[in-house]
Amino acid sequence: MADESKEKKLIIDEDWKTQAQKEKEKLKEQVDQASSEKERSELPEADFAGLVSMLATQAFYALGLIRTEENKDKHIEPDWAMARYNIDLLDMLESKCKDNLQPEEKAMLDATLSQLRMAFVELSK
Repeated sequence: MADESKEKKLIIDEDWKTQAQKEKEKLKEQVDQASSEKERSELPEADFAGLVSMLATQAFYALGLIRTEENKDKHIEPDWAMARYNIDLLDMLESKCKDNLQPEEKAMLDATLSQLRMAFVELSK
């Protein structure tokens, strides 16, 4: 009879370990989900300025005016095609949004395009 009670304890102990493991995995999933939701909530609101900024950043990077930490001291030739492509995207955005932008949005887009075009011309000399 003593042997039977040991087996039952062992089964109960294994059930407890399995349940504890399931709870641990469930808690980890909840933490991961909360972390993922927090990361998404930290992103800025999608707006026109963000779109213009993203395209401008890509153009400045292609021109070599923005560099990664590893490449800050290296001489890197500008990627003229990529810079031109991003400038053209901004130009297309300007023409498609004509008369539909707020004054501050139009001013920002105009200034960004002007800066990019001048940088492109200066660097291509």
